[in-house]
Amino acid sequence: MGTVDDLLSGLEPADRLSIEHLYALAHEEVPEAEQGLGYGMPALVYRGKPLVSVMRAKKHIGVYPFSPEAVAAVADALADHPGIGLDKGTIRYQPQHPLPDDAVRALVRARRAQIDA
Repeated sequence: MGTVDDLLSGLEPADRLSIEHLYALAHEEVPEAEQGLGYGMPALVYRGKPLVSVMRAKKHIGVYPFSPEAVAAVADALADHPGIGLDKGTIRYQPQHPLPDDAVRALVRARRAQIDA
């Protein structure tokens, strides 16, 4: 797989807008993050470690912060939102039910704190 830009260029418009927005939020929280790979997936990388990846899967868009603890940190904030699924290390959603910006920012901050520790 290529970079985040490569991923975005091959997506349907609704998916691209949604995924691009999440990457933009993550980059606002961690401006020094760069495009790279995390476990073979296009991702933002911070201090040489994967920060977050957002990709289209067959039935959902997956957000992968490479950390079950980061997902747990925002689980309560996502509990009442429709169409959002949580799993160990993964958040799933549909473009018509986007993740709240505040939750995305908190997720990225939690992952950054782990990398910084």
